Amino acid sequence: MKWFLVAALGALLVISIWFAVYAWTALDGEPLPASGYAALICGVLFSLLIGCGLMALAFYSHRHGYDDLNEGDRRNDR
Repeated sequence: MKWFLVAALGALLVISIWFAVYAWTALDGEPLPASGYAALICGVLFSLLIGCGLMALAFYSHRHGYDDLNEGDRRNDR
């Protein structure tokens, strides 16, 4: 059963990559200038940086106990 799930997800990944490449190459119009590629790369890198930073803060907060309930929260939770 596990292999079926992995195979199905792998097939979805291959199909989505194929569609993305097909859609990217099938578009007509002006080619993207170098500044457009630079903006695209900067946007992707910035998004990855922000996402990784926020995940690191979430793990740090959890590991150091900032997510734990304090005594006042436990009394009000009942």
